[in-house]
Order: sequence, then C-alpha cells, then structure tokens
Amino acid sequence: MTTEQPVRVRFEPAPSGSLHVGNAMTATFNWLYARKHNGSFVLRIADTDASRATEEAMRSVLEDLRWLGLLWDEGPDVGGPHEPYRQSERLELYQKAADRLLEQGNLYKCYCTPEELEERRKAAMAAGRPPGYDGRCRNLTDEERAAFEAEGRKPALRFKVEPGETVVHDHVHGKVHWVHSQIADFVVMRSDRTPTYLLTVTYDDEAMGITHIIRGEDILASTPRQLMIARALGSTWTPEYAHLPLIVGSDRAPLSKRHGHTSVAAYRDEGYLPEALVNYLVLLNWSIGDGLTERFTIPELIHAFDLKGVTRNPSAFDVQKLTALNAEKIRELDPDEFVERIRPFMVRAEVLHEPIPDEEIGVLRHMAPHVQTRMTKLTEAPEQLRFLFYEPVPDEKAAALLTPERAALLDEVEKILASAEPWNLEAIHDALMAWADQTGLKRKDALQPVRAAIAGSLISPPLFESIEVLGRERSVQRLRNAAGFARHEN
Repeated sequence: MTTEQPVRVRFEPAPSGSLHVGNAMTATFNWLYARKHNGSFVLRIADTDASRATEEAMRSVLEDLRWLGLLWDEGPDVGGPHEPYRQSERLELYQKAADRLLEQGNLYKCYCTPEELEERRKAAMAAGRPPGYDGRCRNLTDEERAAFEAEGRKPALRFKVEPGETVVHDHVHGKVHWVHSQIADFVVMRSDRTPTYLLTVTYDDEAMGITHIIRGEDILASTPRQLMIARALGSTWTPEYAHLPLIVGSDRAPLSKRHGHTSVAAYRDEGYLPEALVNYLVLLNWSIGDGLTERFTIPELIHAFDLKGVTRNPSAFDVQKLTALNAEKIRELDPDEFVERIRPFMVRAEVLHEPIPDEEIGVLRHMAPHVQTRMTKLTEAPEQLRFLFYEPVPDEKAAALLTPERAALLDEVEKILASAEPWNLEAIHDALMAWADQTGLKRKDALQPVRAAIAGSLISPPLFESIEVLGRERSVQRLRNAAGFARHEN
C-alpha cells in the first residue's frame, strides 16, 4: 500500500444479537482511524449464517452504532461504490470465486462428514498430534470421489495449503511469522454452498479496497489463510494490520455475561452517555502516552488517535471507572443538552409524557445544573426530579423525620413561604435561613423536615431552588400536607 492511497477501513459485525462492547471497541478504533486520516469507514454485514443472523439483530446493531456516533460512509443503508454491503446479497460472488479456485487447483472437494472429522480430531489429540485436518480427501481418485457422490455426500471445498511462509508487520504485535506446514487445509465453501468467513472477508476486503484491517487479536491466526486465498485469486492486495487486544473481565477471562453487562444496548438503557462509553472503550486499549489523560471529547480523540498508542496486553472492563467517567460527562452537558438526554428516561419512567409541555421542559432546564452534579447515570433523573411534577409520598427516612414535634416547625415555614416577597431564590434563601437560625437548632436539623415535606425524601436537589421552581402555591400546600401527615401518622 502506498502512502498516497486513501485510508479505507471496515467493521464487519455478524448480526446475531446486540452489539458486544468488545466489537464496539473495534468499531470505534476503525472509525477513529478513518476520521483521523480523512478516510472511509465501511460497514459490512456478515449475515451469511441464516441460522443466526436476523433482520431484528441487524437493525439493533445499526441502532447501537448510530447511538455511539460511529456513522459509516458506506454501508447497507447508505449505499456506496461497492454495493451490496450485506454478505447474504453477495453469495454469487463468493461462489464464483470458489469455483475459480477449484478450477485452478487451489481447492479440492472434501467429503468428510462432521462426525468423521470430530472422530479423527479426538484421535489426533489422544495421540499427541495436531488436531487440524489430516488431508484425507486431498488426493482422492476419481473412483473414490464417485463413490462418495453415489452415497449422496455433498462436498465442502478445502483450500490446499502449499509449503511456504507468511510474514506480516502488525501495528500492535510487530513482525508475525507463520510457517505453512503448521497450517492445515481449511474449508472456504461448506457443503451447502455457503462461504466461510475466510473466503467472504478476504474477497470483500480486496474488492472494497480496504487498506487497514483493524480487528481483534482473536482473528490474528486467520491472517495467513486470508492472504493465501487472496494470492490464489491473483491479488497483490497488501493491507496493513492492527490486531487489538481483547477486553477481559476482572478475572482476566474474556468478557462475558458473568462479568455483568456486555452489550452496548444495556449501557444505553442504563443511562450511560455514548461519548462516555466511546471514551472508556478507547482508553481500555490505547493511551496517548502520558498515562494521565483519561477524558477526551470525540474531536480530541480523533485528533490524538494513532495505532502506535494501542496496547498489546488486554485490559479489564471496570464498570466503576466507566460510571465515574459517565458522571463527569453528565456534568459537562449544557442544560439544554442535558434535558434532551434525560427526556426519554423521564418518559419511560412515566414521570413525563410526550409531547412534554414547554413549561415542564423549563422546569427541567432550570433544575439541570442542580441535579447534574448529583448523577452518575441518566436513569437517576426520574427519581431525583419526580417530586417536581407529582405530590410526593414520604419515603421511609422522610416519614421517620415527620414527627408531631416537627409539625409546628412546618407550620411556621408554611407561613413564611406564604408571605415571602418577592418569590425568588434570594428571598426564599434569606427567609428560611433566618428562620432556621431562630429555631435554636442546627440549620441542617431545622431544614431537613422541610426537605422531607417538599421532596418526600432527605436526598433531593438543593432545597431552596426546588421550592422556587415548585412555586409558592405548591410549596405551601406540601408543607401543609406534611404537617398533617406528621400529626396523623405519629
């Protein structure tokens, strides 16, 4: 590849469920590299396995990528010069390529059944031999092939690995060397005429002009096989490689459901910001070099990203670190953006209902700076803000504080607020602080029953700001209700 050649990278998810965070990390690295070099980010869907791939899963993957902000330049829904981008729609291309390789002598028909292959694999392992394919069908006679055909066996097509070696320079792993004698003949076309990953990915990467293959290190071993196929097809295509370390759990095992959430959709539904998740996924396996910088905006990541910073060792996914970063990102949102982000969560919790009136949007915007600093996830917004829209029912701790002796204090505050002039934050603050000092109690002890009356909880946004937003009438009514509750319940 020449340096003048435009950068083209691809992400190729298999749509069998929601996008895994490990795959999301791979997509993010590809997207960042494309944006850094003004290149193209190609989305290609690996949906040739009809038993696993579904339309619903594909839509889910596309939704997850859009939510993360990883928009593609070419793909199944935006088109491009190499359409189609769904491999299920490219089957004829793969079959023609396989037929050509068969005619050239690069492939041969393999009639071994799965049961036979498994039996021989177990026998090889028991004898201490490599468990790869033993070449049983490589040199069949015409009579032997005819006999298998007469049995009704449908052959798979295997690639004939010839002596030699493959060497690539990987941006993460350095020089990687494979001796072909250690690589068994491999299937490129199954007996049902569906292609394997090795054929589809090689054909498409070459056909679509992919210049950099950035993917998980679990696929590193497939590299020499793919290059063998490309050379057999007459290609001189030589991409650059970067095989990324995998994400692991706290026990250093590959990240799975036993470690907690593993899907992008789960973190979206739990109220994480996409920019926080992208930021965290990148930093799991990449560093700017100073070892200190952890918070980036997306433009900053694009500017700073390069493959030299990719680490070789896998990193453990730490939900606590992600949550802390998410809290910081929430605090950085301006009020209007914050309101837009919490809006679907407020509706989902049935605190608000679409279309949300402008007045209620104004309440959220006014309270935004006072709740953003208290939140780690957007899902916390409904419970923190519910009392602004509904008469609260005192929770256990608030109810315990609303005792008969405090009912008189609430009566006093009710009168103060009923006559407070003007109705603004400063007047409310000054009046209630003066009253608290006159009670002979510590300010916190005096004001906590007021908080319990206003919010129904001892944990809420700032009290005086909440009273101002609620307005005089509703604040006075809540104090009156709480005083009645205190006298009646206790």
